[in-house]
Amino acid sequence: MNKTSRAVSSDERTASAFARSWNTLPEGSVYTVEQFEDWMAPLNQSDFSGKRVLEMGCGNGSLLIHSVSWNPSFLLGIDLGESTQSASSNLRKSGFDNWKIEQADMVGFQSDGFDLVYCIGVLHHLESPFEGLCSVVANVKDGGKFHCWVYAKEGNLVVRLLVEPLRKLFSKFPWWFTKYLVATPLALPVYAYAKTLSALSFLSFVKRLPLAEYCFWIAKREIAFFRHVIFDQLVTPKTHYIARSDVAEWLGRFGEITPDSIYVIQRNGNSWKFGGTIHRGGAPSQDGRTSAME
Repeated sequence: MNKTSRAVSSDERTASAFARSWNTLPEGSVYTVEQFEDWMAPLNQSDFSGKRVLEMGCGNGSLLIHSVSWNPSFLLGIDLGESTQSASSNLRKSGFDNWKIEQADMVGFQSDGFDLVYCIGVLHHLESPFEGLCSVVANVKDGGKFHCWVYAKEGNLVVRLLVEPLRKLFSKFPWWFTKYLVATPLALPVYAYAKTLSALSFLSFVKRLPLAEYCFWIAKREIAFFRHVIFDQLVTPKTHYIARSDVAEWLGRFGEITPDSIYVIQRNGNSWKFGGTIHRGGAPSQDGRTSAME
């Protein structure tokens, strides 16, 4: 499926913005082992061990670094932006030898097929998230699996009302202005809110406050990680918040996904993890099948 010049331009701007974010981080993974395992669940080490694994939209290799510990036979990370420089640097220091980092557009990317293809936090920043998903599925070999994570429309009302106007404004500013003069001061009240909710999580009403579940998760991290998350939210030119019904409709278009392998899981009350197993014997679905996800 060919992308329009508008879509290419938008995705390139997004990749460039994120590259500036990733390339200003310290060496190593910005994520903890616990965060990696949480993002990957319901996948586990058995889905990586001895397998050929592709990450689409690898950033600085933060997830690939943790993937190494699950003993894949080969790792490939691709990204449209120049964050591939820091990804290569991080993988060289990982102690794992059988890897490759490639600067490439995930939409339209072609390979011989991988046992596992994952795409974490990328589809919702593309001009066409579904085209990105098509590429994820296309690069899974017969019998292989795919796994994605996206922002949800559900549970993100506060973010959509408050953060989105700021993103539309500050994504046009120089990255250093947005990171140090906007994201840094904003991190302080967000950090305080998350820490307060986490400390009071034993109170039943706290669980009903905006972004409570997400706050319980992120409150485990230091303030620098809060700034990283806020900067990521503000620096990107494009963000979609995707409803569960849209995820289900997308998955229903692929006849090659084994129906009983499909999962759609809410994460932290404000995002979706979804995936399944590919069987190439089937024809494209015509009926929008979603029964396996209900």
